[in-house]
Amino acid sequence: MKKLFQTKLNNTSVDLSLLLLRLATGGFMLTHGFPKLQRLLAGEMQFGDPIGLGPEVSLVLTVFAEVVCSILIVLGLGTRLAAIPSIVTMAVAAFIVHGADPFGRKEMALLYLVGYVVLLLSGSGKFSGDRIISKK
Repeated sequence: MKKLFQTKLNNTSVDLSLLLLRLATGGFMLTHGFPKLQRLLAGEMQFGDPIGLGPEVSLVLTVFAEVVCSILIVLGLGTRLAAIPSIVTMAVAAFIVHGADPFGRKEMALLYLVGYVVLLLSGSGKFSGDRIISKK
C-alpha cells in the first residue's frame, strides 16, 4: 500500500510513461490527420483559414503537423522538434478555431496540446528512435 503513494520517480516507469504518451498522442492524432491527408491528395482544398495564410496553406500545415509530425512522435524521432508544429496546430484549434466555443468543444485540442508540451519539455525517453540515434 505504501508503494501506491510513493513520489520517487523510477527511470523505467518514466520512460514507459513517455512511450505511452507518444504512442497515444501521435497515434490518436493520426485518426484526425489521415482524413485531411486524403482531402489534400484528392485536391479538395476547402479548409478553414484561422490565421490568414489561406485555406490551402492551412490545410498543408495541418496535415504536416497531424500526419508527418505524429508519425515522428510515435517513432520517437526528433520528438521535441515534431512537437512544435503539433503544439502550434493544437493552440490554433483550441484558442482560435474553437476560441468562442464552450469548453467541451476545445477540450480535445487542449488535451493534445498538454501532451505535446510535455513531450517538448521531456523529450522522447529511452524507448525511442532518438535514443538509438543518440547512442551512435
